[in-house]
Amino acid sequence: MQHPAISEREYQRFQAFIHEAAGITLSSGKKALVCGRLAKRLAHHGFEKYGDYLSLLDSGRDPAEVQIAVDLLTTNETYFFREPKHFELLRRLALEAPRSQAFRIWSAACSSGEEPYSMAMVLADVRADKPWEVVGSDISSRVLERARQGHYPMERARQVPPAYLKRFCLKGTGDQEGTLLVQRALRERIKLLQVNLNQPLPVDLSNFDVVFLRNVMIYFNADTKRQVVERVVATLRRGGFFIVGHSESLNGMMTGVEQVSPSVYRKL
Repeated sequence: MQHPAISEREYQRFQAFIHEAAGITLSSGKKALVCGRLAKRLAHHGFEKYGDYLSLLDSGRDPAEVQIAVDLLTTNETYFFREPKHFELLRRLALEAPRSQAFRIWSAACSSGEEPYSMAMVLADVRADKPWEVVGSDISSRVLERARQGHYPMERARQVPPAYLKRFCLKGTGDQEGTLLVQRALRERIKLLQVNLNQPLPVDLSNFDVVFLRNVMIYFNADTKRQVVERVVATLRRGGFFIVGHSESLNGMMTGVEQVSPSVYRKL
């Protein structure tokens, strides 16, 4: 499919749009990605130029189209039990937590749901007779809908422990072969919310024992990253754990946390 050409000025406007909407910084090398993801929206509206589509987004006449554009421009690539050492830590923390109080965790950029479902498998295993809560959130309504369905290609589950796969997932057969469905009982334990980390957070996001914010900050500039981290860390209880991606760090930030190992921080 031949995509319309995008001018430098139009691309700069898309950069400004997604930064304002989601805090994401699009590098100059993402032109092909923007064209590929938005060309169908131009065709849908009968536009020949990206500038016409931008005018629609900027006009405020179609909030649903703004959400579609945000959904298409945010990167959502994940799989179950990504970076397994973080889930080993989660397992240990869940085992050590008091029996009487709910162990609360938040997947703050949950994409299509593999991360919060991985969390829930761990907690359902080690806290079966103790209270626990998992919240997942994302800016994209499109991936949240996929998360609610809990239906995935089997290749996303290559790192799921076999016992968990058997206990918590249904293997697709017939025309669903090569897929899995997270069992309804586990799906119903997870609260999924649409949340923009670049804006003030809902008041009920608070008092978490663990927050995962992994492989997201690489898309933010330094100022946005600092603001997002401050908002998210504020939702942790004292002594709670903030976990980022292995390629990320909080170096140079005054965040009220101490590093306990690479990519793992504890709130002071």
